[in-house]
Amino acid sequence: MARIFSGIQPSGELHIGNYLGAVQNWVRLQTEHDCLFSIVDLHAITQPYDPGALASLTLDMAVSLFAAGLDPGKCIVFVQSHVAEHTELNWLLTTLAPLGELERQTQFKDKAQRQESVTMGLLAYPVLQAADVLLYKASLVPVGEDQVQHLELMREIARRWNARYGHDFFPEPQPLLTRTKRVLGLDGKAKMSKSLGNTIGLFESPEAIWEKLRPAATDPARKTRKDPGTPEICNIFTLHQGFSAPDTVEEVAQKCRTAGWGCLDCKRVLADNMIKTLAPIRERAAALKRDPAGVLDRLRDCANRARSLAQRTIADVRGKMGLLKDV
Repeated sequence: MARIFSGIQPSGELHIGNYLGAVQNWVRLQTEHDCLFSIVDLHAITQPYDPGALASLTLDMAVSLFAAGLDPGKCIVFVQSHVAEHTELNWLLTTLAPLGELERQTQFKDKAQRQESVTMGLLAYPVLQAADVLLYKASLVPVGEDQVQHLELMREIARRWNARYGHDFFPEPQPLLTRTKRVLGLDGKAKMSKSLGNTIGLFESPEAIWEKLRPAATDPARKTRKDPGTPEICNIFTLHQGFSAPDTVEEVAQKCRTAGWGCLDCKRVLADNMIKTLAPIRERAAALKRDPAGVLDRLRDCANRARSLAQRTIADVRGKMGLLKDV
């Protein structure tokens, strides 16, 4: 099976944007490929953060991933900083990473504009991403469209290393575009984000889900219940595609175009289907939260498995780069 690597930052509990945009796809991929999924806490510290909250946010993310369906028996789920080889390979790859390409990365330019002082960590963020993937010789990376540029740089770094030190040692990772490319927030404008307050958490109560969906943005053309709409431009319709059965999605589209339903009717059906989908996830999360030691045991076991793979790669990389063998 092809090997897959992907990561997610430790932002605490998952919201439905994370779930539809990435994690739901990961749950499917773990049965089809050799998968490693990492909570990338080292990436998180390239931005201002609260050191007192990072560990708990990381543990909350682990609970979310396990509750959502990632199974350590089928994949490896681990914390990035628990495998030191990530940082070692990151440094070794910086010796070949092209500075001009790093400075041209769209995400770097966007984030650098919002900071008074730009750090080396922010600039070299894509190099650590390359190390994450190449450390396990992963050939596929599930990404959204906004990450494709980083993946192109990752392949360039692999090519440069292979050309200098070892022909075809590192595979050039290919993008595996996720089915749900971009999930907008409940405002219908920006990407779903906790910092913008436009999310629904995976573990929210049925009452909270409905209270958040009721005022959510819809097709602006539907000013009254009698006005027909265009489902393809309505974010509620997009969410139906993630949580409702295909026949319901078809019905929603037809009712929207003909004004057979009002937007509140459409949201009520979505809420019911969302609540039904998320109920078992919420139950599993509650059980995991009651056993934090068990969650840590899972992470520890997975980190050991990841480290075993990483150490083999690093040993070969050191040898090919001419470093003196450790004695």
